[in-house]
Amino acid sequence: MKVRRRFLHPIWLLLSIPGYIGLRLLPSLGFGPLGIVLGGLALLASCLIIPASVDTRWMKNRASADRLAWIGLIAMGFFSTLFVMTVLRDLVLFAGHETLSAQRATALAIPSARGALLITMLATLIGFLMARRPRLVDVTVPVTGLPQALHGFSITQITDLHVGPTIKRAFVERIVARVNALASDVIAVTGDLVDGTVADLSAHTAPLRALSARHGVYFVTGNHEYYSGAQAWTAELRRLGLTVLENQHVVIKHDGASLLLAGVTDFTAHHFDPAKRSDPTAALSGADRTIRPRILLAHQPSSAAAAAAAGFDLQLSGHTHGGQFWPWNLAVGFFQPFVSGLNHLHDLSVYVSRGTGYWGPPNRFLVPGEITRLRLIPRLSHDTQP
Repeated sequence: MKVRRRFLHPIWLLLSIPGYIGLRLLPSLGFGPLGIVLGGLALLASCLIIPASVDTRWMKNRASADRLAWIGLIAMGFFSTLFVMTVLRDLVLFAGHETLSAQRATALAIPSARGALLITMLATLIGFLMARRPRLVDVTVPVTGLPQALHGFSITQITDLHVGPTIKRAFVERIVARVNALASDVIAVTGDLVDGTVADLSAHTAPLRALSARHGVYFVTGNHEYYSGAQAWTAELRRLGLTVLENQHVVIKHDGASLLLAGVTDFTAHHFDPAKRSDPTAALSGADRTIRPRILLAHQPSSAAAAAAAGFDLQLSGHTHGGQFWPWNLAVGFFQPFVSGLNHLHDLSVYVSRGTGYWGPPNRFLVPGEITRLRLIPRLSHDTQP
């Protein structure tokens, strides 16, 4: 048992991935002894810089902390992809040894190593550019019994902005300007807005005060708000003019029709504060049950089962990041009921945004971030849910 614990120690896990990359890739790049030494030093530096960059609150100099965060988090994404490419390269070489002559299989070693490195560099660059420029996604959502006056009612959703080490005021200002240009009826901010305290980040979230929609701007907490001080952040966002919904609802009057908009605390909120347990049913307390549609803002898709049971028509969520970047987007479905896009659970439609920002590595290779504009339309009698 002691031996098993020893080899599961985080230090061994930290060194194993760069060690594997170094052993399998560096000797095959064909750059000679100097290249192997320099590559080894880079891998060793990554073992130190990446863990330090994840949480830089220990650094008093914030400018230096931000620089460390940029270097370390870019390196995290880079070596994550390089690890995957090294594994794929080994699989290709193994298949080559099984099907080709030994001489031809050996000839693959250098070009495959250089190819893995080049693809990683391109993926990191493209992923960075995609991360810094979320796209606009238009979605139409059919709703049963939608009043004619609400046909075309628009909700702009932003989520998982993750203001923190590499997402600062300028990024937030650009998002606010793009969202306001859409002139939506409602703006919904569905959690994981920040990674840090109010004291550290209030100057960078201040542009959210300028968010403007016909019927207001609404916010629900994500799990990262609870890591960062949810009570302080909800107070700060209310000060900025956002309406925070914590297992609550509002009724919106629009051109003579009514729409119920509710919000719940994060699915895991009770782990941080038992009084904040997420409860879609409680969010409908005192509501007129005849009002349709009923829309729920819930950070995590995992709230969908309770939302369907409570009788909601549509849930807007984030949290998954769509996997954020390849190949992790292929794995996230094992941990979440819905990963991205428009989904259905019984009579409930669930839209899951890939997120407007990113967490950790500034990388969204093949998984673009999004600002989502949803428009409600009546569900026709012959429409079927996939």
